[in-house]
Formats: sequence, structure tokens, C-alpha cells
Amino acid sequence: MKKWFYGLAGALLAGPVLAAPMTVYKSESCGCCQHWIEHMEEAGFEIAVINTDNMAPIKSKAGLKPGLASCHTGFIDGYVIEGHVPAADVRQLLEQKPAVRGLAIPGMPQSAPGMDIPGTPYEVLSFDEQGNTSVFNRYPG
Repeated sequence: MKKWFYGLAGALLAGPVLAAPMTVYKSESCGCCQHWIEHMEEAGFEIAVINTDNMAPIKSKAGLKPGLASCHTGFIDGYVIEGHVPAADVRQLLEQKPAVRGLAIPGMPQSAPGMDIPGTPYEVLSFDEQGNTSVFNRYPG
């Protein structure tokens, strides 16, 4: 049901495909990363996937503090997208263009897109160049 909901929500929010593609770095064997990529594509994002077993340099380039890390890291239009951030939040970030480095969902909350197991509340955090965070959005799970 949850995957269906995200697919429907993505289709309703998608609009045209964004001009800037997102580059996502992930492990080739990570199934939840692939499910998140599908969520993003269903919402109209063009995704270029780079499989790697060495995520440390990618996370360093992204300016991610260890407490913000998740399983995959994306770059789009100058922003970092870390983890299972919902497509609607990425779209909002790109439309509003706040002065932040990016959005992150630390860890791998079970209710986030790509995980799709209801019941776990989570927060999408924005973060700046210094690693300071604030809540961008909250999800009840």
C-alpha cells in the first residue's frame, strides 16, 4: 500500500521532468536504494546511477557529518540529497532554493520511500556547510 501511495503521490506531484538530472551514488547490491531511485523516477526525476563500494569519499565531498549519513548520496542542481528523502521534499527544495547544502534522512527509517514499511516516524533534515541541521519536514510513519 505504501509503495502505491508514494507512486500515486509522485505522479500527482511530478509535473515535467526536471532539467537537472540527479546523480546518485550507491552500492550495486543495495535493493532499498534501487527502490528509492524508482520512487524518484516515478515522480519525474531523471537519475544517473553510479555504483560504488567506496561511499566514504562521496560522503566527504557532500560535506556530510557521520550523523547525517545514510545508504546512498545524490547530487542535483548544487544540492546534496542523502538517503531516502521523499521526491516531494526534493522538488520543494529545488523550487524554493534555500541557502542550505542539502537534505538528509539519517539512517534508514523503515517508513521512508524505498523502505516502504509503515509505522516509523521520521524527519527530513536540511543541513548547511557547517553541518548544522534543521527540520525540513516531518512524516508520521
